[in-house]
Amino acid sequence: MKYEVAAAEKSTVKITITFTSEEWKQANDKAYVQTRSKYAVNGFRKGKAPKHVLELYYGKGLFYEDALNLLYSEHYGKILEKEKEKFTSVGEPALSVEDISEEKVVLVAVTPVKPDVKIGNYKGIKINKYEYTVTDADVDAEIDGVRERVAEKVEIEDRTAQMKDTANIDFVGKLNGKEFEGGSGKAFDLTLGSHQFIPGFEEQVVGMKKGETKDLEVTFPEDYQAEDLKGKKAVFTVTLNKITGSKLPALDEEFAKKMGSDSVEAYKAKVRERLEKNAENRSRNETENAIITEIAKTATAEIPDAMVEAQEDYSLQKMEYNLMYQGIKLDDYLSYLGTTREEYKKNFEEEARRNVLQQLVVEKIIQLENIKASEKEISAKVAEQAKSVGKTAEEYKKTMDPRQLEYIENDIKVTKLFDFLAANNEMVVYKEEKKTAKKPAAKKTTAKSQEAEGEAPAPAKKPAAKKTATQEKPAEKKTSAKAAKPAAKKEGDK
Repeated sequence: MKYEVAAAEKSTVKITITFTSEEWKQANDKAYVQTRSKYAVNGFRKGKAPKHVLELYYGKGLFYEDALNLLYSEHYGKILEKEKEKFTSVGEPALSVEDISEEKVVLVAVTPVKPDVKIGNYKGIKINKYEYTVTDADVDAEIDGVRERVAEKVEIEDRTAQMKDTANIDFVGKLNGKEFEGGSGKAFDLTLGSHQFIPGFEEQVVGMKKGETKDLEVTFPEDYQAEDLKGKKAVFTVTLNKITGSKLPALDEEFAKKMGSDSVEAYKAKVRERLEKNAENRSRNETENAIITEIAKTATAEIPDAMVEAQEDYSLQKMEYNLMYQGIKLDDYLSYLGTTREEYKKNFEEEARRNVLQQLVVEKIIQLENIKASEKEISAKVAEQAKSVGKTAEEYKKTMDPRQLEYIENDIKVTKLFDFLAANNEMVVYKEEKKTAKKPAAKKTTAKSQEAEGEAPAPAKKPAAKKTATQEKPAEKKTSAKAAKPAAKKEGDK
């Protein structure tokens, strides 16, 4: 076997593999042995007919496809391994047969590869530096949120419905005085303020009394998913059957002890510490996002479709996991929206392309600046992780696979990269209004994870078995631009 590699269009390489007549014969013989049991010929027991008899009966090329697959499987990965210093495969190749005869077979694989990226200045740029702080009000709000989550649910008899109450309602919707499909419901539990229903609906339930019936006038949004309802004015006749509210536990020593602290002050201190850690992480994450977003503005790369598609698939998978945590199946959710997996994936295309480009930029600057992770740094990180699970570094290292060590090495390099970029650019402190800092993001979403840690679109509530026309389309959330997971490597890639 011999092969040649040549650059092709749009970040692909053309690998031309030539097999000798002897290699081709051996592959056909092997294919015969593996597949002969599928064929029957009169006069022979099934799977016992000689190879030449099967070829006479079914055709000379009977085993060609299986033989080609055997040759490809045996040699393609080895070629990628040999050429790993020259290119990295990022997707399945397009295969074709250039020549086939008794003397030789020529197999061609056009393989998408990781492209080179050209970048402009990545030093001396003015970039926003995000800083988030924690106030007493933030601590109080966080504690109030905990109290609400553990609050006792009680039926309300002595007041009208308020935001955060659960209103059990019957409703009938009408357009121009006529009921329409999906516009009615009975004994529906609606949490007021959840934005589960279209704008204006929940707000008008506020103030209603138990047993009261009221006509609510609302207008469907122009971007509503149902074409026949977009922008239409409707009237919903609503009867409030029951109001369920929350009885918050007192913020006292008993509550603090349930939360794992000895006193209220100790509990507040623990909450503040956690919020400050989250605010610190958010500050760093958003600053890093700002850095890579600004640098990537001048970057160009001929990104192969395979890398974009791999990122789209990953984003859809993340979305599926997010939905699973809410007890919702992705296919049910897509059915609720009236779309398919392939159609919905298109929503990720633009962001996927941007994520891939930014990840390439990160890798390029690491290469240009020769940023490394030392063995001492890697060992320290392993020891840190081992301590977190109550093991020694030696014990923990035995349970690790090479991908975990590769992840740690990459994390160290990317951390060093952003420290370097922050030190070599003009970082201008940017502070948002305080209301945006109340709930700092706890999850790291930067490129150092090399995974799409951004949140996928997910509904605030589980869709009903039959969609109600009042229910809004769940809001979609942005994915961190530079938190893209690189396209999965194939066998033999590095």
